[in-house]
Formats: sequence, structure tokens, C-alpha cells
Amino acid sequence: MGKKDLIRIGDVVVGSGQPIFVIAEMSGNHNGSLERALKIVDAVADSGVSAVKTQTYTADTLTIDHDSPAFRVSDSQELWGGRTLYGLYKEAHTPWSWHSVIFDRAKDNGLIGLSTPFDSTAVEFLESLNTPLYKTASAEIVDLPLLREIARTGKPMIVSTGMASLSEIDAAVNAIRNAGGRELVLLACTASYPAVPEEARLGNIAVLREAFDCPVGLSDHTLGIGVSVAAAALGAVVIEKHVTLDRADGGVDSGFSLTPDEFTLLKTGVEQARVAVASGVGFGPTEGEQAVFALRRSLYVVADVRAGEPVSAANVRSIRPAGGLPAHELERLLGRTFAVDASRGTPLTWDLL
Repeated sequence: MGKKDLIRIGDVVVGSGQPIFVIAEMSGNHNGSLERALKIVDAVADSGVSAVKTQTYTADTLTIDHDSPAFRVSDSQELWGGRTLYGLYKEAHTPWSWHSVIFDRAKDNGLIGLSTPFDSTAVEFLESLNTPLYKTASAEIVDLPLLREIARTGKPMIVSTGMASLSEIDAAVNAIRNAGGRELVLLACTASYPAVPEEARLGNIAVLREAFDCPVGLSDHTLGIGVSVAAAALGAVVIEKHVTLDRADGGVDSGFSLTPDEFTLLKTGVEQARVAVASGVGFGPTEGEQAVFALRRSLYVVADVRAGEPVSAANVRSIRPAGGLPAHELERLLGRTFAVDASRGTPLTWDLL
């Protein structure tokens, strides 16, 4: 196994042969309430996820307050169409004063707390909290100065690649590695909200892994867990999905988010897929099949017989369980005689004939 197949995040090893690292992305689904944010952390902790993630920005660090068409979300966008960028980000942002509280709650629940920074002030702030790793958003993959700044922290990086061309991903990876970033995971991603399975492009997982010699995962914005489970079967080692307490409660990302109970199903599903694929190729009974193997059909005496009686369809049949002669021997045994008495339920063996 190559050294780049694995990265270490504190005491957690992420990569080939390891349990899948599942990130629950809170985003703006706290709905402006720290109490709700902490409830999300508590609720998702029992689902088996590895980490809970926030986003570190303000409306003013992401954009400006402007009402021209360029500063509005396209009307065709399903969830946020027509809204100004400033208004959307102002609603969705996580106050910076909440971060340490959320991270502490995550740690208390045995989870890793992390965030996505969107500018240098966010990186500086998260460094002051000793954030153990960073996740970058798809739209920021072309912000090479930001990627370099994060890489210079020496912390592991998880980088989403939605919308990016292969050359843009190459430029981003080179910027990170040239700035000292060595612990890198790339995430295949479709940066539409919600995304549709027809655009998931899960084949990118293998391409990214081969092209950049690093672990690869999926940032999944589709509805449900099916695409994530398929990604796990194709070798994804990190899965990121958005989380909400209840989609009916609203929230900027709630429409494509999972509930904590659904995260439990996700974690179970992706682990089953990973383990099943790792089982490889083999024929013949497995250890778990041994009990059923004993139920194969074979030839049994089904009526009491005396020595000298001929074998017939009335006294010998192919039935379950195993233990007697193979079922295909019956035709050539018909008409042969029993050498000894045999009672009903005796497996037919050569020494009876």
C-alpha cells in the first residue's frame, strides 16, 4: 500500500482499508440558533459519523451587498432562486463566536469538529481554535492563494472538486503540495443543490485517485443515501452529506440534507458497501454458508427397507439435508438392491447397497 493511500487526522486514519470517514455538514441548518446547532451535534453523534462541519465566513467576507443580477442567485435555482448573495449568506452564516462552542460539543461527543474557511481571516481564526483539518468548497478550488494559505498550516485538507476541470484540479493540487500540504483528500462532487444522480459522475473517483495519487471521497448533494453507498463501493474513503434535525423545519440547505436517523442508515450502508467490495472474489461455501451448505439435497431412504429390496423411487428420494449420495446418482442406482436393512431417514451410502 502506498503512503499516499492514507492520511491521519489526530488519532483517526482515513483511507484505503479504513472505516469510511463520514462528515455531517451543518452549514446554515442551525437556522440562526446556537441551541439548534448544538442539538444537531448531539443528534448526529449517535449515528456513527466521524465529524461535524461548519462554514466560516460572513456575508461581507464572501461578497458585497449589491442588488444587480450578477449578485443574485439564478431564478432557475431550486432552493435559493432570485435571492441576493448577500442576503443568503447573511442568513446562512455561522457566527464566529459559536465555533468554539460547537467544536467543544463535537469533541465531547467523540466527533471531530472542522470547518470550511472562505478567506484568510477565516483561516487565521480557525487556526486560533486549533482546528485539526480543513475542508474547502468546490467554488474555492480556483482560489489558489487561499489553498496555499491553508496548506501552509500543515493540517490535512479535504478539497471538493465540483465544477472543476481536470486542469483546474491539477493546479489546485500542485498549489497545495508546493505550499507544503501533504495530507490531502479530494472529493468528487456535483455542485448543484440538490444534485441529481444522473450527474453524479462517480467514475471520477477512480480517475482522481489515479491522477493525483491520493485518497478520494464524495461530497454528496443528492437526495437520500443511494449515491453515497455506490461511491463507497467504488472506493470513496470520505463521504460528506448535509445534516438537519428535520427537513420540515426549513433551513437554507434542508431540502437536500439528511436527518440524524438517516445518517445512521448512511453510515451502515457505506460500511456494508466497503466491506462487501473488500471481500474480493471466491467460490465454494464461505464460513457463513456452512450451515446452509449442510442443507443441500442428497439421497435418503424415505421408507423402511429390508435387505434384498430393490432401490426404487418409493424408498429413495433426493431430499434435504446433505449427508447421502449425490442426487444425480439416483438414476443409476434404481434397481440395485439393499445389502442391509435401513430405516426411513437414513442417508443412502454405498455400504447400504
